[in-house]
Amino acid sequence: MSDQVIVQYLGFEEKGGLREYSFTVREPAHEPLQYTLTIINEAFVAHRARYQDAPDICSLRLHRELATNANHPPTTHFSITDAEMAEYHDTRKPKPLRSFQPRRDD
Repeated sequence: MSDQVIVQYLGFEEKGGLREYSFTVREPAHEPLQYTLTIINEAFVAHRARYQDAPDICSLRLHRELATNANHPPTTHFSITDAEMAEYHDTRKPKPLRSFQPRRDD
């Protein structure tokens, strides 16, 4: 993905059993393109995704698509998968704290 590409989150809409997240992608010498990414509502109810994380999950997927396809993915609509939500969740888990154990002198 070029450094000159600007990805802007526009918001979301409820559409039936899913939420549709809209983004605009701007780059020099090209018309802005609209992209939509969807997450099914059941993913939120089942706690596989949090409402506040959804724009970030969608943005990460869009950035991957732009990087993979030289800023021009073959489609403008993507559906977020359970695997992508799980990966997002796993990469943001807090690291376990190391417990302090005093040194024992025998």
